[in-house]
Amino acid sequence: MKKLIGILLASLFISGTAFADIIEKTITLPDNLGTAVLYSNSKIKKPTAGVVVVHEWWGLNDYARGRAEKLAEEGYVAVAVDMYGTGKVAEHPKDAKAFMDAAFAEPEKMNARFNAAKEILLNHKKVDKKRLYAIGYCFGGAVVLNQARMGADLYGVASFHGSLGGAAAPLEPGVLKAKLLVATGGADPMVPPEQVGTFVTEMSKAGADLSLLTFPGVVHAFTNPGATAMGKKFDIPLAYDKHADSVSWKALQDFLQESE
Repeated sequence: MKKLIGILLASLFISGTAFADIIEKTITLPDNLGTAVLYSNSKIKKPTAGVVVVHEWWGLNDYARGRAEKLAEEGYVAVAVDMYGTGKVAEHPKDAKAFMDAAFAEPEKMNARFNAAKEILLNHKKVDKKRLYAIGYCFGGAVVLNQARMGADLYGVASFHGSLGGAAAPLEPGVLKAKLLVATGGADPMVPPEQVGTFVTEMSKAGADLSLLTFPGVVHAFTNPGATAMGKKFDIPLAYDKHADSVSWKALQDFLQESE
C-alpha cells in the first residue's frame, strides 16, 4: 500500500511539474484592439519558433487557447489572438456568423490585431525572430492565409479547415513570403473541391511553396473534439475526425521544424 501511495504521489508531482512548465499570460493589445493570450514553456533553453494562433468563427474559446497551449507544450511560444477584440464567444452558429462578418467588415482592425500579436512574439526573448508562423482554424484559417497573400513576413502559415477563397486580386509572383500548409476535409461543403482547385491554381501561379492535405470523407472542423456535438445540435456539417486531427497535427509539427 505504501508503495502504491508513493507511486501515485510521484505521478501527481510529475503531472503538476509538467503543468507548471507552461506559462499563460493575458496581454492587452494597444489602441483598444482587445486581448491575446500568450503561452510559453519555462523549459525552453534556446530561441524557438513563435506562432500566432487564430480561432474558429466561435471566437477565442477554450479550444483555440488549448491549441496554443499545446504548442507551448511542444516547446514553442504561441499567442492566441482574439480577432473579435472584445472577448465574444458564440454558442450558436448565427452569432458566430455575425461575429465573423463584423470582423471581416473591418479588415484594418483585423490586420492591426494580427500585427500586434506578431509583435508580442517578436519582443519575446525566447522567440527566434526568423521563425515566425501563423496558424488558423475555420475563420482563422482564412485570416492567416490572407495575411500570407498580403506578403506578411512569416516563415510559414498553416490553415486547418479554413476557407481558401477570398483573394481580392490575383497574387503576383514574389509577394508571398510564407510557406503554406493547408489541411482540408474532402467532404467539407464549406470548402468544396472547386474552391480547393481554384486555390491550388492561384498558389501555383504565385509560385507558392504549398503542402496540401485532403482527407476523403471528412467534413468541417475536423480538428475540434467538440465539433460533432455542435454539428448534431444545429444540424450543420461539423464533425471531429481523430485520424485527420492526428495526421494534420503531425504535419504541423514537421512544418514548424522545417525552420530549425
